Amino acid sequence: MSGVRRRSGPWMWCLLAASLAGLGAGCRSDAQDENRLLIFAAASLRDAFEELRVGFEGANPGVRIEFGFAGSQELRTQIEHGARADVFASADRTHMAALEEGGRVTAPIVFARGEPVIVVAAKSAETIRRLEDLPAAGSVALAAKEVPIGHYAEQILDRASASDASFRSRVEAKVISRDLSVRQVLARVRMGEAEAGIVYRSDAAIAGDEVAVVEIPAELNVIASYPIAMLRDTRHPRLALAWIEHVLSAAGQRILGDAGLFPAATAERAAGGVDLRGAETGCPSCVRLKRGTGEERAP
Repeated sequence: MSGVRRRSGPWMWCLLAASLAGLGAGCRSDAQDENRLLIFAAASLRDAFEELRVGFEGANPGVRIEFGFAGSQELRTQIEHGARADVFASADRTHMAALEEGGRVTAPIVFARGEPVIVVAAKSAETIRRLEDLPAAGSVALAAKEVPIGHYAEQILDRASASDASFRSRVEAKVISRDLSVRQVLARVRMGEAEAGIVYRSDAAIAGDEVAVVEIPAELNVIASYPIAMLRDTRHPRLALAWIEHVLSAAGQRILGDAGLFPAATAERAAGGVDLRGAETGCPSCVRLKRGTGEERAP
């Protein structure tokens, strides 16, 4: 893309070489949309990615970024059914690994991590101050189990139940919804439909004083890894890789950190989740996703 300015870091060129293999005719751009990039991203990334778009489009005049935000499981299903996109950013490794195994994405890279927290309606802030207080909520919103944050919530409930066998059942008795994205869970708490819910810290941040944030003990929490990858049938491989490089850049990592996510550097310690040396591509700075799908505990 002649209209794209980007740093030519060594990781990008080795990733480009690996990624172009097998793209074939999918790399040909239609003149009418040669500067349009469609990014499918987990709902929890909305605010950070919208800010990242401003800088990317400003540095690349004429380029237009469009997003599709939803639960990672919904975006994976859309891709598997033929939806056209150029980049996919997931809130867990499971859905990305499934797409990689199906040959739909190439060279996933962990770019951030997310920390689950409990959000509590302001009126209930004095009642629910610890994870142990969650069963005292009059109503609880959780995401569906196939949604990354819903899966993490299930693991948290399991770990909390190790010392209190009735904990899970007492929380589940208060669950009023199993939503399809983390933002739906947050919305229920903000609107007063639920007294509490489990979301990412980055989601809680956008609610401000509308909710209280309750920390989940580190030994019980689950830290989410966020991988990003280019789709193999993208029509704009160089533009897609320029976006990924933008996300991994120092400026991009600052934006993600300001949004409440941990930067990619801390993701490098994910237990069995990433290969720091990029052995498969020969790129020493690439944070290459392995096919393991287990998430790590909080440090």
